[in-house]
Amino acid sequence: MQEILFEYELNPTTWVYLSSLLTVGVYFKFRRFWSVRNLDLVGLIAFSPGLLLVSHGQQQLGYTWLFAVSGFFLVRLLLDPVMVRRPLLEPNLSASGLTFTGVALLVFLMTNVITAQLMESDLEGARRLDQILARREAPVEQNDLNRHGPGYPLFYIFATFSNKAFVPDDKTQPEESRRAMVRAATTRTTAILAHLAVVIGMVLIGYRHFDNIQTGMAAATLYLLLPYTAQMTPRVDHVVPAALLVWAVEAYRRPAVAGILVGLATGVIWYPLFLLPLWCGFYWRRGLVRFSLGVLVALVLLAASLALVSSSLGSFLAQLRQMFGWSSLSLDNVAGFWKYHEPAYRITVVAAFWALCGSLALWPAQKNLGTLLSCSAAVMLGTQFWHAQHGGIYMAWYLPLLILTVFRPNLEDRVALTAVSGSWFPRRRNHPPGSNT
Repeated sequence: MQEILFEYELNPTTWVYLSSLLTVGVYFKFRRFWSVRNLDLVGLIAFSPGLLLVSHGQQQLGYTWLFAVSGFFLVRLLLDPVMVRRPLLEPNLSASGLTFTGVALLVFLMTNVITAQLMESDLEGARRLDQILARREAPVEQNDLNRHGPGYPLFYIFATFSNKAFVPDDKTQPEESRRAMVRAATTRTTAILAHLAVVIGMVLIGYRHFDNIQTGMAAATLYLLLPYTAQMTPRVDHVVPAALLVWAVEAYRRPAVAGILVGLATGVIWYPLFLLPLWCGFYWRRGLVRFSLGVLVALVLLAASLALVSSSLGSFLAQLRQMFGWSSLSLDNVAGFWKYHEPAYRITVVAAFWALCGSLALWPAQKNLGTLLSCSAAVMLGTQFWHAQHGGIYMAWYLPLLILTVFRPNLEDRVALTAVSGSWFPRRRNHPPGSNT
């Protein structure tokens, strides 16, 4: 932003202080001091010291801090379905003020992405992607794939185009430099569009499913205000899965569309696969076949795209195993929390997580939109406890859903049997004002 605003400078630590004060000023309910809303806000602010510790090299302490706060929110999200009383606690700022604040934050964050310069490693990433697309890639090594964790290999290569200074040297070919800049510009555009999708999706969920557009604006503005969003704005591997999951919730009344979006998220980073027991349980009485076919179509299309860019059967199978999480239990290339702790204990965490995800198919027995929100956030948050590559900092995978859970009203009437149409191609129906079915 120094290129646009005269002497503009704001480091991450300063922004943590400012954003925390703004969060308290806009959202804290001083007349209901002991409300759950206030506790949630304190918890969201508590993530910031862990992120700062990680970014300043104190990784062991930082990841431990993040895991402790994440543990609090995991319990909070799992208890959310039993919190029946949901009093409307509007933010302290009006809808117009929230809109202006949200738009201003969005402009500043997206401008930071646009004005960032290219990093030297982006040149190697551009070469690698060009080789793969030209079907000239070297055999894929499993250790190389493990470095990025499970998920769609081409997505991770695309996401590694980062946003720091790049100065071409004498060895850099002009064509290679141009391609690297084009790839980085594409990545930045993707990050901007994904953040827009998250914000618009949260507003629409508030408007269409919470029957309160101010609630949607409040949730979206809080997402933009949190220090995590400012720190990880250019990270495509953080925000693209978030956008897919937010829009899957927005489209919950259309099981096929929701299935395609969940399937794409699963293919991209694999971990949303563990949402399937929960979502299948939600659609059990209506929409299960459509949702399942949507997930299957998305996964088949992504797998077919790997076949198109693979030069050999071995390369295709290696990338397919990566996409479907074959390396998820590997202890190679561990980074983050498990780098400083006995990795064998991670297996116990994995077993507990799998048991939790399986139980969500049956509990709660009557699933509604509120259950879908809170438990989806809980599942994606739970993946951070055993994600071997910097688990704990991929907060965007669950943060929008967590914020929507914090702001949601009582949604017990939004169940699949009444909210989902019984036909594949439902006709648009005119509902009286305030109708939710």
